[in-house]
Amino acid sequence: MMNYPTFWDLLSNFYSASRTQIYLNKCYRSINDPTADKNSYENCYPFIYYLEHGKTYYTQAKIAPLSIQPVLMFYGFTQLLKACVLTNDPNYPENTGVLAHGVTTRKRKKQQYEFLQDEIKIQKNGLYMHALDKVFGIKQMENERYTMKSLLKEIPELYESHQYLFGKKSYQTLQLHDKNQYHLSPSILDIYQMTTNRFKEYLESKTKLNISITETERLEMTIDQKLLFNKHAPFRYHLFDKNFMLSVTKSSECATLPEIMIHYLVLYNLSMICRYETEWWSELLKTTPNEDYPLILQFLSITQEKIPFLIYQWLTSERFFPQ
Repeated sequence: MMNYPTFWDLLSNFYSASRTQIYLNKCYRSINDPTADKNSYENCYPFIYYLEHGKTYYTQAKIAPLSIQPVLMFYGFTQLLKACVLTNDPNYPENTGVLAHGVTTRKRKKQQYEFLQDEIKIQKNGLYMHALDKVFGIKQMENERYTMKSLLKEIPELYESHQYLFGKKSYQTLQLHDKNQYHLSPSILDIYQMTTNRFKEYLESKTKLNISITETERLEMTIDQKLLFNKHAPFRYHLFDKNFMLSVTKSSECATLPEIMIHYLVLYNLSMICRYETEWWSELLKTTPNEDYPLILQFLSITQEKIPFLIYQWLTSERFFPQ
């Protein structure tokens, strides 16, 4: 029986210093870094170590008790995200301000605490804002707040099995018709309350991609799949169904967040709960009193598989290797 390589195996292609130096050199030249040769030489080992350290955390999380898995996964994730940042910021970390997590949550939970209603707040400095800017080119105001419910419903694999918690349909599947051509139901225009041209302009403004849309009995969308694999919101990728999907929750404050950063926020909150809300966390794991338990359990299972996939797709995206 053939064993197909995992995304961790594919990420190990970067473990060659000579190959990674060439890769980083291309990255830095793409941002017009005048010292690309020097920086790629100096950063190739830190880049490799970030990836290796991240994998170590995830490998241990896979065999660790559920009670501490979120902590291990979050710290593994931060290492992988730092590798992504290093491709666009050769001086990272330039100051201590970018070393903090960049988000905060209430450390002491209120009585009658509900996980889905728990909020996370974005801070001015730290890895979150820095990565959002350097990795995805998104500027965001500090003090934004997101609920766990609004974040989790933007993960298609999770939403699918918990529609009763999240409410109305959140996605429309992009039906692949031909290479780079997808079909969408015209109902998406009613959902977004837009004309075809306005819908096209909206998607292009959010993704920074060239998109062609024609309307017949269905919407025919032409978009470069290789670029779409870079995980541009509001497009999502369903890892298990292997389909691209479009978020239809346009009003959601999370609809245009890259999915990588959504996982970051949820994992941060769960890692904080593990460390500071031991009583609530232990009760949840031992007595499984409500819907929080299966939801969190499935999220941890999904994110463990999807994060290395998302990181690999971003690192190998077409932005550095135009055809």
